[in-house]
Amino acid sequence: MSFELAVTPRGPYSLSLSARLASDATRTFREGLLTQALAVDGRVETARAWQSPGGSVTIRADSAASAERLRWLLALDDDHSGFLLAVRDDPLLGHASRQLRGLRPVRVGTVAQALLRAFCGQLIEAKRARRLEQTIVRSLCAEGPGRLHVAPTGSDLGALAPSQLRRLGLHARRGAALVRLCRSLDLERLHDQPTEAIVRRLGRERGLGPWSVGVVCLEGLGRYDHGLVGDLGLIKLLRAMRGREVDGAETAELLEPYGEWAGIASVYLLAGYGRGLLSFDAAEAA
Repeated sequence: MSFELAVTPRGPYSLSLSARLASDATRTFREGLLTQALAVDGRVETARAWQSPGGSVTIRADSAASAERLRWLLALDDDHSGFLLAVRDDPLLGHASRQLRGLRPVRVGTVAQALLRAFCGQLIEAKRARRLEQTIVRSLCAEGPGRLHVAPTGSDLGALAPSQLRRLGLHARRGAALVRLCRSLDLERLHDQPTEAIVRRLGRERGLGPWSVGVVCLEGLGRYDHGLVGDLGLIKLLRAMRGREVDGAETAELLEPYGEWAGIASVYLLAGYGRGLLSFDAAEAA
């Protein structure tokens, strides 16, 4: 590796918290070291990142381009201090936000991978969804060192027949919708559009509900302002809070108080619920 970059993250940042569940077909996170395969100018390059006890993150990569790309994927420059300040006294999320203050969602390599992740994750358990995504990426994308693969592009997925995705395990209707969308839309150009326009545009597509749009916004585009409405984990959380069955649409009510931070609030709610850090009694009293 020929290029090294030392980054002081803006605001509180913990690589171990953020990347704990980030391993997929394109990257691994083991013993504090994140290793990512990246496509750069037709080459498969590798970038690695680790955090020092003082907080700085070192990125060592095959080129400056792949180092900068990993810097974006890790959200090192996207200070979420405003969110932490906004929820500091929140009756439900305040305690969790203080315990998890260095957590930021890690992004995926392409918007197309985020879209694939969204279609794989619809209405199935998270581990199954991640295995399905890995199967598709590994069968489709170039492999680099360590058996890691680059993220799929819209062209990669759009070139497939829906039947190919079906053979790999993706439901036929979802596969057809994924291929259709990759053929009809330049996904990477969504980076240039405001979140509201993206939500409207993707929301018109058959097969894409609010949760799927949220995955694209959060993991593919790095937006913190659109929540994971309908997430199965948030449904479980809201069911526990209300003591009754709830549907996915009701999770919008859970995220509504967080406004421009609804996306990152989704991540903190899910992480806090999984760790038993949410203050149900305080939220109900409020």
